[in-house]
Amino acid sequence: MFMIEAVIKPNRLDAVKSALLEKGILGVTAVECKGFAKQRGHSERYRGPKLDAGFVPKVLLKICVKPEDKELALKTILTFARTGANGEIGDGKVFVYPMPEVYRVRTGESGAAAL
Repeated sequence: MFMIEAVIKPNRLDAVKSALLEKGILGVTAVECKGFAKQRGHSERYRGPKLDAGFVPKVLLKICVKPEDKELALKTILTFARTGANGEIGDGKVFVYPMPEVYRVRTGESGAAAL
């Protein structure tokens, strides 16, 4: 199994979620977060003066998938999280790493059966 963590723009969440559901990939956790990378944060105006906010709102998706679903999930996220035809700075990042064990709390099932 693999854990996929995708940091995406909040306005792309519904598109990514819908596309994953259409592909039969279930079990997505979404966490609101803030971060910055190449775009180095952003500035906001509050009662006149310009303030450096430093962090940009993002959504962290966590998805545990079977090995046979990894490529499909990755392709779906990369396609639907991208803004515009060529993407933009700040569209996000995707991290993939092996997930040796998974357990379902309710039943105690483990491995692929727990997904």
